[in-house]
Amino acid sequence: MYKRQAFCLVITVLCFLPLFIPAQEQDEPGCKDHPLFTRMKGFIIYGCESSFDAVEFYLSEDKTQTLEGQKTKIDYWLAEGNPRPSELQILRNYENAGKAIGGQVVYLSDRYLSMKIIKEGSQVWVSVEPANYGASYTLTILELGEMTQEVTASDMLAALTKDGRIALSIHFDTGKATIRPESQRIIEEIATLLRENPELKVSIEGHTDSTGTPQGNKALSEERAKAVLSAVAGLGVDAARMTAVGWGQDKPVADNATEEGRAKNRRVEIVKK
Repeated sequence: MYKRQAFCLVITVLCFLPLFIPAQEQDEPGCKDHPLFTRMKGFIIYGCESSFDAVEFYLSEDKTQTLEGQKTKIDYWLAEGNPRPSELQILRNYENAGKAIGGQVVYLSDRYLSMKIIKEGSQVWVSVEPANYGASYTLTILELGEMTQEVTASDMLAALTKDGRIALSIHFDTGKATIRPESQRIIEEIATLLRENPELKVSIEGHTDSTGTPQGNKALSEERAKAVLSAVAGLGVDAARMTAVGWGQDKPVADNATEEGRAKNRRVEIVKK
């Protein structure tokens, strides 16, 4: 009788233990590896998410930094029948892969890795967190940037009427005056603003952060302001109603010591004349 009770107890306990091996032996539908990294051999993806979000990264054992950008989070699990790596092996694998593409380690412990990668002029932050003695790990990649600015011609007019100016987040290729495709809609809204208000004249003013030299930043900001003017004129607006000015780093609106502040300082302002 005692043995029967003990056997039932063991079965009951096993039924409530977590399952450390997922049922599927293939990736979760809709999930795939991030282009920057290949997965550890023998692992499958059992979960993923992608969104603009804030992510907290460890800079040291007791210090963190929260950054915003496009987040990709991928959960990996070791498929049945594959040898289990150590948690250190997982961390070293991603440390070496990150360094191979120009990354630098920000913080490394026995169960956590954070890295920073400068890629095509943009910052990418990475964290790796192994778990279950090497049977699973989570890879988080954050591509720093701002959400696409949703501003309309009427929003611009309201700001110009109230404040006389509006700051726009128009994106350019790094170190150049080439307007990136994602900012085309803002250019179109500026053109709509001027077409619908034929008496309105504006100054298009470029600003940079403090990265680089003051002379170089002033020249770059002026080139970018002229590029916006040219793009708006190309949509049927008389160029004589607009002027282009480059202020470089002379008029910051935030702290250039932080990435968030530098992002705010890189802007184009439309100023009512």
